[in-house]
Amino acid sequence: MKALYALIAFLFLALFSQGQVEETPPAPETSTEKEIDTMRMKFGKTQVLVISEEGEESDVQVTVDGEIVDIEEEPRKSKKSEAHWAGLDFGFNVLLDENRENTFADNPYWKNDAAKSQVWNLNILEHKFNFGTPYVGLTTGLGFNWTSVAFKNNYIVQSTADSVFAVTDTVNIYSKNKLKASYLTVPLMLEFNTSANEDKSFYLAAGVVGGVRLTSKTKRQGEFEGKEFKEKVKGSYNLNAFKLDAAARLGYGNWGVFANYSLLPLFDQGKTVDLYPLTFGLSLNF
Repeated sequence: MKALYALIAFLFLALFSQGQVEETPPAPETSTEKEIDTMRMKFGKTQVLVISEEGEESDVQVTVDGEIVDIEEEPRKSKKSEAHWAGLDFGFNVLLDENRENTFADNPYWKNDAAKSQVWNLNILEHKFNFGTPYVGLTTGLGFNWTSVAFKNNYIVQSTADSVFAVTDTVNIYSKNKLKASYLTVPLMLEFNTSANEDKSFYLAAGVVGGVRLTSKTKRQGEFEGKEFKEKVKGSYNLNAFKLDAAARLGYGNWGVFANYSLLPLFDQGKTVDLYPLTFGLSLNF
């Protein structure tokens, strides 16, 4: 009898437990496919197809007479261009009088040897203020200038407190005989370009180049009684402490030419006749 009661109790508990269990509804299926919308517009022979995919940028395709047309956006043209100052210049100089002549009838020693009167410019910094266009701007920067004036006919430069002149050395024979000076220079030039790409641009710049003298000396090399000698003598030689040149630069890409004409005399006024160096040469732009 106890076994019968136990069986009835077991069946009752089983039925009660089954009635308390709730059936969990199946989870909704998630789709991994993205929705794609297509819009087609037609204007005569031109058809525009816009394909939009969820989470992606729209793809636009234009067809004219059955041929697909490339409609990629062109890059914006730059409104800036680089200056043509930084680089290396090499040239020569000729001394001119106040009448822009090279005769010096009363002071023949100032008629320098232009082929040996060399000029080097190392321009290390540049900046161009563009006027809202890559074709016109104001160029400035920083550079160094080394100028040498070579003398003919064994003339050697001498100076006193109130004058500078040259005399003929009748004892030594000089193979090199130069007055040398170095300057720190700053340009201010209006520059025109034909392209924003400096490597494929013609350029023209005109303005002024100012400078302050850093060093000066004479350098001579020659022969005395069959023996070679070299000498360097530092001094100011009454050279002007400042320089100001009218300047022009012209070229294409990295190569060009330059010309400078001094607006200030080479020496302090009143020390000798006024001398105005004319400099010209080639330039390699960095």
